[in-house]
Amino acid sequence: MDYGRSRREVERRKLPTAIKILIAGGFGAGKTTMVGAVSETRPLRTEEIITDQSTGVDDLSGVETKKTTTVAMDFGRITIRDEFMLYLFGTPGQERFWFMWDEVAIGALGAVVLADTRRLADCFPSVDYFERRGTPFIVAVNCFENAPKYDLAEVELALNLGPHVPVMLCDVRQRESCKDVLISLVQHAMKSRGVRAKPAVETSAP
Repeated sequence: MDYGRSRREVERRKLPTAIKILIAGGFGAGKTTMVGAVSETRPLRTEEIITDQSTGVDDLSGVETKKTTTVAMDFGRITIRDEFMLYLFGTPGQERFWFMWDEVAIGALGAVVLADTRRLADCFPSVDYFERRGTPFIVAVNCFENAPKYDLAEVELALNLGPHVPVMLCDVRQRESCKDVLISLVQHAMKSRGVRAKPAVETSAP
């Protein structure tokens, strides 16, 4: 038996590195849609129908057509070039569920903060939270139809972001767009934490 060959085959079949990523942002920013669009497995969702009991509690201005809301978290998984397995945790956006963020954030490499230009101020709690925790994050501006269009520099200024926080456009309905966002986040987080990025995340995923 060729033990040397068997060992090489095992090394080639090395399991991908597991990385925990958070998907955050305001109510209705597209977190559930993003996790669902990019996940290789059927995503776990904890959505409930919005009822009249939300009146006066959840602000629906700008997202009046939204019918459901996440009450715990979304979960999905995607593998990047067989090197990295990203576990995606979508956080709830409403203030009454923020108490769960500390538990969900434990062990995360970094976070994507989704921005909705119809309700840009809803990003502030997520931005402030990750800045306080020292968690590397990027801001992804979700391209909603009929939403106000701003230059990325304007978004950066409005959110009072420093040059160390990348800002990019995305369409959370499109798998490739979501993958580009996740790859950019992993690159940024590894650089911020002083970890040398492998070639798997130095170029776009297939």
